[in-house]
Amino acid sequence: MLVRDWMTKDPITVSPDTTVMEALQIIKEHGFRRLPIMKGGELIGIATRKDLKDAMPSKATTLSVWELNYMLSKLTVAEVMSRPVVTAHEDEYMEDAALRMLEHRVGGLPVLNQAGRVTGVITTRDVLRAFTDILGMREGGQRLTLEMPDVPGSLERATQAVMPSNIISVATYDADGPGGNRRFVLRVGGEGVEGVRARVEAAGIKVL
Repeated sequence: MLVRDWMTKDPITVSPDTTVMEALQIIKEHGFRRLPIMKGGELIGIATRKDLKDAMPSKATTLSVWELNYMLSKLTVAEVMSRPVVTAHEDEYMEDAALRMLEHRVGGLPVLNQAGRVTGVITTRDVLRAFTDILGMREGGQRLTLEMPDVPGSLERATQAVMPSNIISVATYDADGPGGNRRFVLRVGGEGVEGVRARVEAAGIKVL
């Protein structure tokens, strides 16, 4: 699953001289949380809704209305944007982009093509859509969590036990550290799904 298959394409961008007030209005109208900032076709920064709101004067300000309006008319996104920008690439895997978002504690990444141009934005919402799709959540069926030794052949053994039902999706994770057991999360459907748990247990596989 590649980033280009899940990103929001052709995102709205702004120039560095866009005012904070204008940027906030764009975000409000379109319902998103971040704006890539472009100059001469190049990505130079990004401003989130939080960045923009944090730049607004406090309600406790002593500025007059005239002074406040003047200041807001001059404050640009270039003064509040984050740089350098953490990005993703169209042709990378979704899990790589998701890991980068986690490591940098950001909720979205501008997406670049091979020429370095911004072609999309990938967000935590997109990652969740991809995650639920991978696990076959919309395809129904029955979910099984199996605990088996972390050795070659475990998945094949589980597959044989599930038949004649069809495996819609499968994911695995460590149950208790390296060298121990591994858990297999299967979603199965089709023929014989009503008795799949019993068949798996009869094969000596622990079903949680």
